[in-house]
Amino acid sequence: MFRSLVLGFKPAIVGASSFQLRTILISKGRFLPVVQFNLSDIGEGIAEVQVKEWHVKVGDRVSQFDNLCEVQSDKASVTITSRYDGVIKKLHYAVDDVARVGKPLMDIEIEGSTEAEKSEEPQTASTTEAVASPEQKAPAETHNLNGKVLATPAVRRLAIENKIDLSKVGGSGKDGRVLKEDVLEFLGHIKRDSFTASIENKRSSPSLSAAVPPKASYRQLTEDKVVPIRGYTRAMVKTMTEALKIPHFGYNDEFTVDNLIHLRHDLKEFAKERDVKLSYMPFFIKACSLALTEFPQLNAVTDGNLENVTWKSSHNICLAMDTPGGLVVPNIKNCEQKNIVEIAQDLNRLHENSKRQQIAREDLTDGTFSLSNIGAIGGTYASPVIFPPQVAIGAIGKIEKLPRFDRNGNVYPAHLVKFSWAADHRVVDGATMARFSNRVKYYIERPATMLAQLR
Repeated sequence: MFRSLVLGFKPAIVGASSFQLRTILISKGRFLPVVQFNLSDIGEGIAEVQVKEWHVKVGDRVSQFDNLCEVQSDKASVTITSRYDGVIKKLHYAVDDVARVGKPLMDIEIEGSTEAEKSEEPQTASTTEAVASPEQKAPAETHNLNGKVLATPAVRRLAIENKIDLSKVGGSGKDGRVLKEDVLEFLGHIKRDSFTASIENKRSSPSLSAAVPPKASYRQLTEDKVVPIRGYTRAMVKTMTEALKIPHFGYNDEFTVDNLIHLRHDLKEFAKERDVKLSYMPFFIKACSLALTEFPQLNAVTDGNLENVTWKSSHNICLAMDTPGGLVVPNIKNCEQKNIVEIAQDLNRLHENSKRQQIAREDLTDGTFSLSNIGAIGGTYASPVIFPPQVAIGAIGKIEKLPRFDRNGNVYPAHLVKFSWAADHRVVDGATMARFSNRVKYYIERPATMLAQLR
């Protein structure tokens, strides 16, 4: 159609030909509006994020829910997904730049329908001809005034296929427009917090080898290097600054893990059949959870003014993890309700996500007690720092084979591990910390007692 119009036009002068052809091209371009894709509010008061990786480049064609980029705040790593079908025209930030919530992240040329201008303001064009006129926007407004539900053809098709009345679906788009995400949420396929800021990539699972950056080569610096404090490191700066206000009480002890080593060996094949890597850490976590049942005052958080201590019913045990982006402390929810294999599954998932710097926001919130496995790197003892507003933390050293004496004075080889505890001495006394440690020691040195209490 467009080609026949151009070939069939016979201007009287060359200037007229250029003018008419330019008019036709501009008129066609109005049906492909360019919109600014703003960075959505990802919650928890986050005002800015660091762009960690782009999954697209200028000229790429994207569809709704395609991954656009990875951004990282001081609380979580977030995958930004597309709300449109179209072509990327401009990226407003480079990798490692700081993007602000509510500001343009990229420009997308929308395909399919002018109704796609649903929630973002059009880009300010360099020429007045490229801007859609008020008359072109009127149909959408009339559509709304006539009482019909605002939705794109793709959304209507999805609703028809699933036999859904769009008038019963709450629209989250501009002027109450129903988006594809709204329909999927209505069907129960996705949660609302996964619309445009999906914490975890649920559509694809890249291999760990592809996600983990290659090891860096070490070379002597030839000049000073300024490293911005961003991402997880920024969160730890704030948290550790608050931790300095807490008077720490330290307590150390040594546990014998010979029986635990035998039990783990017996269960490794069982776990492997279920595609679970079983380390010692799930046993340590479960032992702490069982001990916390007897000492709930350690599974607690304080309020901002230190007027109340809340003993938490759920054992959401945090694990300090070393990631390419810095220290991060996610937690395993409801350890009191899980067996050792279930805890191991959650632990493996958190380890993989931490290596990709894609830990979900829900995994970083509502922790009640913390553990740090410094022994994984090689340390024996540590002085752990409490993770506010929690009141206690434990650090686990490496397992060592050392000589010990039995009751008859004979030397025998024993496998030992050191536990270092720290408690908020404003609300936890030393005797409570010592009794708690003794209870954890009891479960670890007699792991069958843990199994006897599993539900």
